[in-house]
Amino acid sequence: MSQKLKAGILGGTGMVGQRFIALLENHPWFEVTTIAASPRSAGKTYKEAVGNRWKMDTPMPEAVKDIVVMNVNEVEAVASRVDFVFSAVDMSKEEIKAIEEAYAKTETPVVSNNSAHRWTPDVPMVVPEINPEHMKVIDFQKKRLGTERGFVAVKPNCSIQSYAPVLTAWKEFEPFEVVATTYQAISGAGKTFQDWPEMEGNIIPYIGGEEEKSEKEPLRIWGEIKDGVIVPAESPVITCQCIRVPVLNGHTAAVFVKFRKKPTREQLIEKLRTFSGAPQELNLPSAPEHFIQYLEEDNRPQVTEDVNYENGMGVSVGRLREDTVYDWKFIGLSHNTVRGAAGGAVLCAELLKAQGYITAK
Repeated sequence: MSQKLKAGILGGTGMVGQRFIALLENHPWFEVTTIAASPRSAGKTYKEAVGNRWKMDTPMPEAVKDIVVMNVNEVEAVASRVDFVFSAVDMSKEEIKAIEEAYAKTETPVVSNNSAHRWTPDVPMVVPEINPEHMKVIDFQKKRLGTERGFVAVKPNCSIQSYAPVLTAWKEFEPFEVVATTYQAISGAGKTFQDWPEMEGNIIPYIGGEEEKSEKEPLRIWGEIKDGVIVPAESPVITCQCIRVPVLNGHTAAVFVKFRKKPTREQLIEKLRTFSGAPQELNLPSAPEHFIQYLEEDNRPQVTEDVNYENGMGVSVGRLREDTVYDWKFIGLSHNTVRGAAGGAVLCAELLKAQGYITAK
């Protein structure tokens, strides 16, 4: 590509915004040209606005340090400088819904990391390997918004990435009942141990709103478009518990599954290892070569060993074994701020570009 698309980051000073900026450094298709944040950051250079709150392992990219941060609420001004935006704003759900639609109505596509629009019926919520066809609902959304090229698309909750792709790979065996417990890293709350020292050596058995998202969002991903909206699937039934654990990055899931058709262990592992989708077929820049890896060792997957599999864009699975109450059980692991947040949104944007929904203005 001779000319990169101009990307803006809404909420660029927070942890997910920072992850977007780190991931987009040297991206072959997209260039961060504009960063917007709260009025208190507006007018400062990005380096000044973030100060000592840079939370990534890699240094702040040189290309963004001197970008002057804009006020995210000045929608027309921000939108005039970009081809599309990534949204990681920290606002109330209603405020996020309003501002993301406001950007869309300026004919600026919005690829959001936020949960606000995940249940808006004509907004696609996509894991690109699982339901790329859901992007077609954008055509109906544009009619509602009265836009030619502006729309909102979202990625799902970070916690489901460690088990929803696995259940998708096993779809032909008809999983119908699932119990999942997720052990979730503190970066999912936008924190480091420096910010949240009370999490060291601690577990909190509650994450607000997380269990409902973990139970319901996979069903929307497995749903289908009918009459211009996405209708969620009805099966499998999923019940979840979500626990905050003293880990920086990486959500682990312990999952039990019942199947209508009875697969063998070998069949299940084969389905994981060969599972791929549109990102692999299209050779998208951020796509993992192998989406899911299966690890034979009894003590894997581990956060310290496996969270960065495929640059954090892959899913690691292990300990697949028969269960005495359910049919099979396994452990899954995914990187919550890469595949589960900013990286998943970047992959969605790449898919949208490949499908022709994101173009130069």
